[in-house]
Amino acid sequence: MNILAIGDVVGEIGVEALEKSLRKIKEENKADFVVVNGENSAGVGITPQLAHRIYNAGADVITLGNHVWGKRDIARFLDEDGYILRPANLADIAPGRGYGIFQVKGKMICVINLIGRCGMDFGPDNPFTCITRILKETAHHADFTVIDFHAGATSEKIAMAYHVDGKVAALWGTHTHVQTADERVFPNGLGYITDIGMTGPIDSVLGVRPEQSVRMFKGDVPVRFETATGPCSICGAVFSLDDNLKCREVKRIQFLRG
Repeated sequence: MNILAIGDVVGEIGVEALEKSLRKIKEENKADFVVVNGENSAGVGITPQLAHRIYNAGADVITLGNHVWGKRDIARFLDEDGYILRPANLADIAPGRGYGIFQVKGKMICVINLIGRCGMDFGPDNPFTCITRILKETAHHADFTVIDFHAGATSEKIAMAYHVDGKVAALWGTHTHVQTADERVFPNGLGYITDIGMTGPIDSVLGVRPEQSVRMFKGDVPVRFETATGPCSICGAVFSLDDNLKCREVKRIQFLRG
């Protein structure tokens, strides 16, 4: 079984790239299930309309991150739609759900969305204690589990990998928008990569127009960031599972679209 994870979709250009290419990528990699991080699809946040476009492009599940509340009209959608996930370690009163269980090829997959605490702008619950609780809750309902860990610190992501190795089939990082070259399979069958990268404009600073980012770092007056234009890349990873639903291979992907 192959699980395809697609990195942070940035702006209209990223959504359009998915609409034109995701089904081709899915076919080429023989993917049975697709998880897309869509938290930047509206620049900051996501709307119900964009979520539907990402589904129609070929995503089975959408995960989010620290910009989950970037668009206010998403709150009700999170409660009503069962295929979009916000970080599970947000406050219990937050709309939506942090994990879901879905059917794929006769098996039940649990998809969990977590957010890190290192360098984030707010104080979510401890992701390590949160994942331990969720794995106990879902043990008798899911055949295997995958995690999108939306976090900034590489150390936090790698530590989480050791924490769940043997209990989870795949763990990938999102948030930094830069694909890392450290994909591997842990000793007890966890497929891992620190960050799967972004789906957005190549000639940019994490999807933002370069001149705006440069001005910010030089100390100029802040302006509203705009998504860059030009050729786009779709970044992600494919996790191949064996008959025991342990990961046997992790493959980075980067699909370029002009």
